[in-house]
Amino acid sequence: MKRRIPALVLTLLLALGAVAAAEDPLVTLSYLKEQFTSAFAKQVEELGDQAAAPLCNSALDQAAAAVSGASVYQNLAKQPTEASLKQGDTLTGPTGFALLPLSGSVTVSFDGAVVDVTDGVEIRSGSVLAAKHRYLVAENTLAAFTVTSQTAVVQYEGYYACTPSSSTVDYVAMADALKLLHLFQGSDTGYGNGYNLEQYPTRMQALVMFIRVLGEEEEALACTSPCPFTDITWGHSYAAYAYEKGYAVGYGDGRFGANNTVDATSYMEFLLRAMGYSKAGVDDWSTAMERAADLGVITAGEREAIAAMPFHRSQVVYLSYRALEATLPDGATRLSDRLIRDGVFTSAQLSKARELVSDIRLG
Repeated sequence: MKRRIPALVLTLLLALGAVAAAEDPLVTLSYLKEQFTSAFAKQVEELGDQAAAPLCNSALDQAAAAVSGASVYQNLAKQPTEASLKQGDTLTGPTGFALLPLSGSVTVSFDGAVVDVTDGVEIRSGSVLAAKHRYLVAENTLAAFTVTSQTAVVQYEGYYACTPSSSTVDYVAMADALKLLHLFQGSDTGYGNGYNLEQYPTRMQALVMFIRVLGEEEEALACTSPCPFTDITWGHSYAAYAYEKGYAVGYGDGRFGANNTVDATSYMEFLLRAMGYSKAGVDDWSTAMERAADLGVITAGEREAIAAMPFHRSQVVYLSYRALEATLPDGATRLSDRLIRDGVFTSAQLSKARELVSDIRLG
């Protein structure tokens, strides 16, 4: 009898092991054969028949729990895979999982060990990861990598589980929506679709977005007038067109300040001008955010939230997307209606873009 019980248990354990091996190599058939079950059989031999039954049940419970836990990490990135994430999103990975943050801020928590492969050192749980460093989850460790910045781009490899945040703004989805509507494009950055959402926007980038929201990008690209600004390194036709139309006059000394960063107030002034609510040299640009809230372009809560955070390209995307639903000075037409009328995008494209974005707002 003593030998029959281990035989039965071995059969059950190997069956569980086959399932585990099919779902996740953390609980492999060879492991159960060579280590877990042999140790179990030895215990049964030592304890005798009287203790064999409860030991058998305990062993089966352990194996079932291992299989259940392993199935959570059935997602497998067989090669380095890129993901654009939002604040609060978490990638959890077991032993062998590797992650390399490309932009944004990511922290890691674990009980065990995680190695910074780039520097060849172990790091502490709760550490903020260094950009462009590769991190590897060590033996007998489960690590959770969580985005703490508004957006982040990471590269990962191995078995993992992804837990997206359901309460934070998805700037990446908004960028995808605006790209579908021909209002936002990536740069030559080789990751994150080139969105660079973690970077501060420049005045030149803001000018280009302004012209797109006006629905006049084709005209700007076709402009052959000489550029009046001396500090333009790209987008000369946009700058020349904006000057010709009176949209931008620069600093008055031949400079546009193309590479200077732009803040929320300055960008909102661009949007208000594009919508017909403001004019250069007429309205006080410094009150743009307050005027936008009074006009219903943004809410009071959004104005306060944006004022309290760094103004990155993610906020450029946010304000541009929300402006599409704002009403123009005629009181009846929305900005999106005008852009559809002008042929910038179609109503079908707008519907598809809306499907990409949740209703979560700032403030």
